[in-house]
Amino acid sequence: MLFNSVNFAIFLPIVFILYWFVVNKNLKLQNLLLLVSSYFFYACWDWRFMFLLIFSTVLDYFTGLKMAESETKNGKKFWFWLSITINLGFLGVFKYYNFFAESFAELIANFGLQVSPWTLQVILPVGISFYTFHGLSYVIDIYKNRIPAEKNFVEYSVFVSFFPLLVAGPIERATHLLPQIKVKRTFNYDRAIDGLRQILWGLFKKIVIADQCAIYANQIFNDAGHQSGSNLFLGALFFTFQIYGDFSGYSDIALGTARLFGIELLRNFAFPYFSRDIAEFWRRWHISLSTWFRDYLYIPLGGSKGGTWMKVRNTFIIFLVSGFWHGANWTFIAWGFLNALFIMPSIIFNTNRNNIEIVAKGSYLPSLKDFLSILITFLLTVFAWIFFRAASIGSAFAYIREMFSTSLFTKPTILPYIVFFFIVFFMTIEWLGREQEYALKKFGFHWPKFIRQGFYMMLIIAIFLFSTKEQQFIYFQF
Repeated sequence: MLFNSVNFAIFLPIVFILYWFVVNKNLKLQNLLLLVSSYFFYACWDWRFMFLLIFSTVLDYFTGLKMAESETKNGKKFWFWLSITINLGFLGVFKYYNFFAESFAELIANFGLQVSPWTLQVILPVGISFYTFHGLSYVIDIYKNRIPAEKNFVEYSVFVSFFPLLVAGPIERATHLLPQIKVKRTFNYDRAIDGLRQILWGLFKKIVIADQCAIYANQIFNDAGHQSGSNLFLGALFFTFQIYGDFSGYSDIALGTARLFGIELLRNFAFPYFSRDIAEFWRRWHISLSTWFRDYLYIPLGGSKGGTWMKVRNTFIIFLVSGFWHGANWTFIAWGFLNALFIMPSIIFNTNRNNIEIVAKGSYLPSLKDFLSILITFLLTVFAWIFFRAASIGSAFAYIREMFSTSLFTKPTILPYIVFFFIVFFMTIEWLGREQEYALKKFGFHWPKFIRQGFYMMLIIAIFLFSTKEQQFIYFQF
C-alpha cells in the first residue's frame, strides 16, 4: 500500500476514526488497533513475508526478556549474539546472498574457472532493512543496559511495525518510540493539522518533484550511451532531486501520519542540499540511519578517540557499510567510498563540526562564502549520486567519461521547463522554511488566512494534476 495511493487515502481515515473515536479511551485497544492496522498495511505488499516480520519481532522480544533474566554475563551474551546472528542471517540471505554468490563466481572466473552459482529466486521483503535495524538497536540497548526489556508484547510489536515507518523508516530507537507507545495519548487538533501539513508537503515532494524528475532521469540514464554531456549532467541533476524528493517526501508523510496518532517520530532530513560541506550533508541526510551507524558501529569501533588514523579507518568503515546497507551492488559501495573520500579533509583537519547551525540563520540570503560552499557541496553530491543510480560500476564510469566530454558545453536537447519551474519553486520554499522542522511548518503564517489556504490549495491541485500513476518510493528496494 503506497502512501500516494487511493488505498492509503481510504485506509488512513478509517484507522484515524477508529483510533480517536472508538477505542480512544483504552490505551491497550489503541495499541492493538495500531498493530493490526500495521500488519494489514504490510500484508498489502505481500502477505507471504508477514511471517518474517512476525518472526523477527518475536525473536527480539524473546531474546530481550532472556537477556534481562540472565544471571550471568555469558548467558546474556548468548542470547544477544543469537538475536544478532539470526537477524543479520535473514538480512544476509534475502538481501545479499545472490550478490556474494555472483561476485564469487566472477572472481573465480578471473582464474580461468567457470562456476555456475546457485542463486535464490526470491523477492526482497519490503522494509526488511528498516525493521531489522529497529530490532537490532533494541537488543543492543538492552545488552548495554541502556533500557530494560519490554514485557508487553503488543507494545513492543507496535514499536517494530508501526505502519508509517515500517517500510522505509525513519529507523526508530526503543528509547524514543516505546515510551510514547506506553503512555495515554490525547487528541490535539493543532498537532493533527501540523501532521496534515507535513503530509501535504511530502506528497508534493514525491508526486510533483520526484516523480516528474524520475521521468527524465530514467530517460537519460537508460540511454546514456546516446546522450550529450549536457544531457547527462541534467540526468544526474534530475536524479539528485528525484531521490531527495522521493525519500524526504516519504519521511515527511511518515512523520505527519504518526503525528495524526499523537506520536512523534525521529526527524530524517534537515535540508541537506543547503549543506556547506559533506560532513554537514551527512548530518542532514537520512539522519536516523547516520546516527544509527554512529551509535552502534562508529563509536564501538573507537569513534574519534584514537587519533587521526582511527578516525579515518572508522569513517571509511561507516561509509562502506552504509553503501552496502543500501543494496547488494558494487555501485552502492563505490558511492559510500566516494562520500568517505569527500569527507576526509574535514576529518583529517578536524573541521567536520564547523557547520552545525543551518546556513544563513535569521537571514534571507547566504554570504558569498556560504553560497560557494553550498554549490561545491551540492555538485560533489550530484557526482556521487551517479554511482548510486548507475546499473554497474562500468556504466557509472562510462556515464562520467561522456558527461565530462566536450559535449558538456553543448545545449541540452532535454529541457522540461515545467519541471525546472517546480524545482526552483520547491527549493525556494525549502530555503525560506529551512529553520523549521520541515519547510511548511510555519511557512506563510504571517499571511492572511485565505492566502495561506489558497497556497495549500495550489499544492493540492499540483499534486492531483501530476498524480497520473502511482509510483513506488525509491527506498522500498532497500
